[in-house]
Parts: sequence; structure tokens; C-alpha cells
Amino acid sequence: MSSLITAIFVGGAAGFLGSLMVTKRMALVGDALGHVALPGMGLALLWGINVSLGAFIFLLMGILLVWFLEIRTELMTETLVGIVFVLSLSLGFLIVPNPELLEALIGDISKVSLADAVFSVFFSILTVMAVRKIYQRIILASISEDLAAANKINIKKYNLIYLLAIAVIVALGVKVVGSLLIGALVIVPAASARNISQNMRQYAFSSAFLGILSCVLGIIFFKITNFPAAPLIILTSIFFFIISLIFKR
Repeated sequence: MSSLITAIFVGGAAGFLGSLMVTKRMALVGDALGHVALPGMGLALLWGINVSLGAFIFLLMGILLVWFLEIRTELMTETLVGIVFVLSLSLGFLIVPNPELLEALIGDISKVSLADAVFSVFFSILTVMAVRKIYQRIILASISEDLAAANKINIKKYNLIYLLAIAVIVALGVKVVGSLLIGALVIVPAASARNISQNMRQYAFSSAFLGILSCVLGIIFFKITNFPAAPLIILTSIFFFIISLIFKR
């Protein structure tokens, strides 16, 4: 039950954030940030602490570094995330103990405790509420930075809040699908929803719903087949993407 509750809330929050990420054309950022979490997960496994906490600490460090370099260099966010991504991935493979490497990469939903579930529910809801408050401003900035500046929108501030929100969901999601597949949990439901939605409100809701549905069905298939849950969740999500192509508007 704890694993199902965690997957529902993390999957929904990931889908919701994904709708913004795809709109901003930053779809691969979620995937890259999943790998930024790997060294933190490795240290958490070595020291016997919560994997999500270790992941979030490294994600926070990586995002603050990206934000700082973006201001200093004016390079694109995607470029800087890519640099931090390969640095973290290299460190991660050096740090993560070999026996736990597979768990770090694809997660283990069966090890989610009740405390993990409560933690995930609280921070998933908090993250979605925070992003909802800045959603329209982020959309406007992605359409035109000049228009956003004319409306006195601090683009760098809202980008930082948005990246921190992604860090929270990625840190929570590594227990569901691991660092290797967390990007797909963010991207694929949003891509599917994009195909069938008529407006932004419908798009955001559909992204969250498909994220939840993919996680629920993936865990059901895991219980039935005893295959790893993470690949089943992502394959279910891909199935919905294929179906969305048929009904593409």
C-alpha cells in the first residue's frame, strides 16, 4: 500500500511538472537531473540514510551550480545541466557500491516504507501547489522573455523555483523508478497529454492523470508478474503515448 500511495502522488506530480517542462522545451532536463542524483544516492546507500535525502542534497547542489553558471555565462540551461549531468554520472559510478547499483538505477518500489509514503505525499502536494502559483509566469517567460520582463516577471527567480521543484520530484521519484528512468516518468505522460489536449488547463490535468495511471498500472503488473516495477511503469506510460498518437488533435 505504501508503494502504491507513493507512486500515485509522485507520478501525478511528475506528470504535472512534465507539462511545463515539455512546454519550455526542456524535456531532457528531467532525465539529466535524475543522473545528477546518482552520487547522492550512492553516498546514502553507503551511509545507510534515506536515498531520497541523499539524492535531493546532490540535486540541490547541482541546480544551484547550474543557476549560478547560467547567470555568469549566459549559456542555455540545457547546456549547463548537460555538463553537471556527465560530472555527476561519472562520480556516481565511482561512488555507488556495485551490489546496490541496479537498485539506484531502476529503483525498488517494494522497499518504500510508510514513512517514505507520508514524506512523498506531503512534498508532492507542496511542490504541485508551489508550481501552480508560478505556472502562468513560467509559460509567459517561455513564450517571450521580453514580454515577461515587461510584466515585471523575474525570470531567473522563477526558473530557480521551477528547477528546485523538479529536484524535489526527481528525489522522490528515484525510489519509484530509479535515477535511470525518472526522466521518462516526467516526460512521457506530458508528451501523451500534449497529443490529446485542447488547452493548457486540460494539458496539465491530463499529464498528471496519465502519470498517476501509468504508476498504478505498472505496480499492478509488478504484483502480477514480479518483474521490476520501474520498467513496467515506463512501458505502461509509453503504451499510453502510442494510444495518444491515434487520438492526436
